[in-house]
Amino acid sequence: MRWGRVAVVVGKEARELWRDRITVAVCLLMPLVMLFLFGYAINLDVEAVPLAVVDQDRTPQSRALIGRFVQSDYFRYARDLSSVREAEAALLRSRAKVALVIPRGFQKDLVKGMDPGVQVLVDGTYSATALLVAAYANAIVVRFPTPEIERVRAEYRIWYNPAMRSMNYVVPGLYGVILMAFPPLLTALAIVREKESGSIQQIFASPLTSREFVAGKLIPYAMVAYLQILMVIALGYFWFAVPFRGEPWLLMASSAVYVMTTVGIGLLVSAVTRTQLAAMLLALIVTLMPSFLFSGFLFPIFTMPLALQLYSKLFPAGPFMEISRGVVLKGADLESLWPNLLLLVLYTLVVFIIAAARLKKKVA
Repeated sequence: MRWGRVAVVVGKEARELWRDRITVAVCLLMPLVMLFLFGYAINLDVEAVPLAVVDQDRTPQSRALIGRFVQSDYFRYARDLSSVREAEAALLRSRAKVALVIPRGFQKDLVKGMDPGVQVLVDGTYSATALLVAAYANAIVVRFPTPEIERVRAEYRIWYNPAMRSMNYVVPGLYGVILMAFPPLLTALAIVREKESGSIQQIFASPLTSREFVAGKLIPYAMVAYLQILMVIALGYFWFAVPFRGEPWLLMASSAVYVMTTVGIGLLVSAVTRTQLAAMLLALIVTLMPSFLFSGFLFPIFTMPLALQLYSKLFPAGPFMEISRGVVLKGADLESLWPNLLLLVLYTLVVFIIAAARLKKKVA
């Protein structure tokens, strides 16, 4: 590979990018827009859950239990109902997400030293939230003071995200999703555009090899993508106040490898398509959709079937997400993250070799 020829292709692509100011603006602004939209729209925290109450006891102790729910940040008092049937109707119409039913004789049982029972009805439409709501409600009820002897208590200590902010979990994951959304698409369209216009035939007739052509196409868009990730990381730290506990150089180096991977995927997509529409659709199918589903961005990998868990290891967004969250939240070092980084390097090499082979120079 002659780097002088590669530099010529890089200069040509850089000039075309610079002249297309709209594309440059979209490249720089859309990742920030996507970060703001997902950063504020995706909230995994359970707060202010609408609470309906059926207090059939109407005693100071029953009101004290209701107060425990209302005083917490997890529940918001929505309405007072008179029967379980009304509570079921409130859950059906989504006027409440949880209903607390306190039976008659609640305070009397407490005074006698008995274990009174209360009923908690939870809307299980969204199972993940329902499990959290049920756990919070159970914790409040269990800790409600009774005359009985205290049981063994567990002391919890949350590591890496002690505030339990979903923003700290979502934003580092968006680093991988955003880089998988735009760079492959832009890179694929760049080559397919030359196919449609016929200008790529000049490349085929030139002394330029396929590897030199792929490298020359890859570098400019990789630089743009790297600028995107720098902006996104800076915005996540300064605007969303996501902590950064690891080494910045490790995240920057891993981002550089991941950028080459995503741009290489775009080159591979352009090598197997002939029109910009086909390239756009294929790029979205093989990049954006899997980055949401199989990367661990929103859904834990360990809950998936074994076959999909293995596939997630082969998809580059998954390893990079482990790196970004590991560096940002856990302060992980290279010794802990090198398997994921090695997967990215191997993925990049494989994609580059396949793309170069598909774009092998033809004789004019």
